Amino acid sequence: MENKLICLDTSVLIDYYRKKNKAKSLFYQLTERYMLFSVSAISEYEIYMGSTEIQNIFWNEFFDKITIFPFDSKTAQIAVKIQQNLKRANKVVDIPDLLIAATAIRNNLPLATLNRKHFERIDGLQIIM
Repeated sequence: MENKLICLDTSVLIDYYRKKNKAKSLFYQLTERYMLFSVSAISEYEIYMGSTEIQNIFWNEFFDKITIFPFDSKTAQIAVKIQQNLKRANKVVDIPDLLIAATAIRNNLPLATLNRKHFERIDGLQIIM
């Protein structure tokens, strides 16, 4: 099992929460290969924006066990460069995805996602599926 920190995209979290059989989720499969997990504060925001008070109990416990990286000034500068490159290539992605990718790049982390279509457009981002 690798002792390497990886960043989880919101899609991985939602998939894990929704699956009745957790063993069929990407997150569960990742736990068989990796020990350390993180998310961007952007993913934390997205999760809480879509959750109920009852669901928040689950998410509070989940987020207490992993690292949450803030969106800081250096991450913002990385996001600006990514956005400029994507605009030039006419391959713009949703802003939350852009900010999550910038967080992963800023912290030199691979990103686990179920949304390969958007994230594969971003140069310098290592994607785990």
